[in-house]
Amino acid sequence: MKRTIRTAVLTVGALIATLGLPAGAAHADDAPRIDLRVLVVSDGGPSTDAIAAELTDAGTPFTEIDLTRSGRQSIDAAFLADTVDGRPRARFQAVVLPNDNPFATGSSEMAALTAYEQTYQIPQVDAYTYARPEAGLQYPVGSTGYSGSLDGAQADVTDAGKAGPFGYLDGTVPFEDNDPSVGESYAYLAQPAAGADFTPYVEATIPGQSTKGSLVGEYRHDGRRELVVTFVYNQYQEQFRLLSRGIVEWMTGGVHLGASRNYFAVHVDDLFAADDRWNTELNCTPGDVDCTDPNATPDPIRMTSADVDHAVAWEQSKDFTLDLAFNGSGSVDQREDNNGVDQLADRLIADKNDFRWINHTYTHAFLGCVQNTTVVPWVCDTNADGSTKWVGENDISDEIATNRVWAQTNGLPLENDELVTGEHSGMRVLPQQPDDNPNLAPALAANGIDWLGSDNSRDPQQRQIGAAETVPRYPMNVFYNAGKASEEVDEYNWLYTSRAQGGSGICEDNPATTTCLSQPLDTSTGYTGQIVPLETRIALGHVLSNDPRPHYIHQSNLAEDRIAYPVLDGVLDGYRALFADDTPVVNLRLKDIGTELKRRADWQAALQAGQVTAYRIGDAVTVDAPAGLEVTATLPTGTTVAGTAFGSAYAGAVSGWTPSAGEPIGLTLPATTAAPAVTAADSTAPATDPAPDTRVPAGVTESVPATVGD
Repeated sequence: MKRTIRTAVLTVGALIATLGLPAGAAHADDAPRIDLRVLVVSDGGPSTDAIAAELTDAGTPFTEIDLTRSGRQSIDAAFLADTVDGRPRARFQAVVLPNDNPFATGSSEMAALTAYEQTYQIPQVDAYTYARPEAGLQYPVGSTGYSGSLDGAQADVTDAGKAGPFGYLDGTVPFEDNDPSVGESYAYLAQPAAGADFTPYVEATIPGQSTKGSLVGEYRHDGRRELVVTFVYNQYQEQFRLLSRGIVEWMTGGVHLGASRNYFAVHVDDLFAADDRWNTELNCTPGDVDCTDPNATPDPIRMTSADVDHAVAWEQSKDFTLDLAFNGSGSVDQREDNNGVDQLADRLIADKNDFRWINHTYTHAFLGCVQNTTVVPWVCDTNADGSTKWVGENDISDEIATNRVWAQTNGLPLENDELVTGEHSGMRVLPQQPDDNPNLAPALAANGIDWLGSDNSRDPQQRQIGAAETVPRYPMNVFYNAGKASEEVDEYNWLYTSRAQGGSGICEDNPATTTCLSQPLDTSTGYTGQIVPLETRIALGHVLSNDPRPHYIHQSNLAEDRIAYPVLDGVLDGYRALFADDTPVVNLRLKDIGTELKRRADWQAALQAGQVTAYRIGDAVTVDAPAGLEVTATLPTGTTVAGTAFGSAYAGAVSGWTPSAGEPIGLTLPATTAAPAVTAADSTAPATDPAPDTRVPAGVTESVPATVGD
């Protein structure tokens, strides 16, 4: 719907009066202090929520004002700026609005924001706005405009976008079309208004025309800069995830606390062992404790040496390393049953340096409560007094230590402080075992385990178990008990169709399950046609969400039909088609992922406690943080800390962590980095220097970036 709200434009004199600044001559050393914090003004819509989520995930501080909340903080000159030690201070380095002007005509709040942005050169993001001359665009009508769905369309980054904030992209921005029955992406496409100083950064072809209209562009006017976004989005959509980095880099000038990278790691469980096969007639897995049919005969799936050759060649072609979680007893048993021969182990050990290795315990034993498998589903066995019977500490230690010795004997390059237990056992599993095995923590400590893989689907937050930290892992919906595509589809059909269709009925009991099927998939085409695209999209969504958690599959998925590769190819090939070479997938091992998650948790706790402040004056950035805390930031290439280069290169910038000793951390930006400055007419600081107000006003939410969840 067309809006008629207009931005108030102030004269210099009115600007000075609005901000409470005395008129006076400018001084060269009067560069303002710009606090590294973003102001997000929200209307409760998905677009401002998405930007807030991006800032949260990266660990970038922001203050949110909810326009829908009664009694909220009013946006005025005193809220936006003051002085500190006689120097003008802008409290926010950027402003995010729901649209180009969400206030009523003649609003004093919009006037205050306008004056603030002009005075301190603060950029403004219009999270989702109607294309109109007030935003630097023509109305989206006639042959030069469009309003409607962009589902399934492809947008393009312009040359200006590649040279500017979206240079980390390869050029194309596909718009999702996950459900043809639902409109997912509404947009306005329009060309710049006549005479407007407007630069499109992302644009798409106007349907039925050969001309293109802007979707994201920069509008410069009245001494202000606006990033004008004319399509609606939410935080989960791929098109936003692709553009979110650029939005943040544009609004902060590439100088901000927090960091974002695109991570992907794949753990392959049960190496050297075998995985029991799904039985398509019995609808269960013989060998599994819940498959009690007397006719059930286990039919194991185990990789071959040819599968290892394929894995090595695949890694080399993708420049990607798999993490192999191994059970040494699988090879020992194979040699005992095969006259001392195990060609799979021989090949894996010969190619050991092509992989990373994780201790997965020796026999893959269940290390939680002692299981009573005489009933389905199983329950925890109990002692005579009714207490839970637990697997003992010595048994857990034996599983860890024996597998470690086997690896050392065979020369595997193992990190001794990493562990993934069989079935993530020992940790709580609902409903049968609501608590961790109390013998797990001491066994981990006795064996020097610092990082313990957990199942993200049931234990999504990193937590401590004794001295060890968990590392949640995403299970991929490529089943452990399937070596062939037809088996995968058959089990998928059974799980996700109704009881009337011969399925488990899980979707009738849990209708929110995202993989539910209206009808069974064709076993010959369902894997590549339905399962692979869905699993690729889910995994790629994690990659694009600054989420370092690893994904896990099983060795059976690299055997026989090698059904894991189409999904992994979809993620990696899809990613590389979207991103420039300077923005690669970051492929970390388990302990490094755990370290990243722990650093984030500590950083977020410090933000929660108000223990971190940061600001920029000219080319100098100062961060105050508690001793021992690692500080995260994204800064221009060439930034130094104590004379040493800061961070590492990623996406055209440098980012990383630097430890705080409890004293201010000084970072020096490269001299070419443009610095905000008070406009000449208004360079004199306000006369008063009020004490900082640490209260959180009504309607204002101080950001507390949380650990990335599902």
